This record gives sequence, C-alpha cells and structure tokens, in this order.
Amino acid sequence: MTNPTKQQIIQTRKDAGLTQTQAAELIGAKLRTWQDWEGEQRNMPAAKFELFELKVKNISPSTA
Repeated sequence: MTNPTKQQIIQTRKDAGLTQTQAAELIGAKLRTWQDWEGEQRNMPAAKFELFELKVKNISPSTA
C-alpha cells in the first residue's frame, strides 16, 4: 500500500463524520500531525491510514 493522498485522508474522515481532533485521537496521533497530513506538509504513513480505515469501519453510521 502506498501513502494516502490528502483527498483520501479528508474524504475518509468526513465520511466517518469525524473532526480532525476525533480522527487523530482514534489512531493515537496529535491534532497537529493530523493537520499536517491533511495539509500535505507531511505524508501519512500507509499503515496509519490502514489503521484509521479499520477503526472507522467500526464506528461508521453506514455500518450500523
């Protein structure tokens, strides 16, 4: 898996109905780090994005 794009990160977070703070907390990251990932100042590691996707599936209203 390659690093996710800015658009993938933002869309996945929004689809889950999470704020940046909530998304960061979900995977044990700092808010500033999450903001850097969405702003493309830093690349989100593929493993972190995969973890985020897995956790989001457990909380997403679409799976309820």
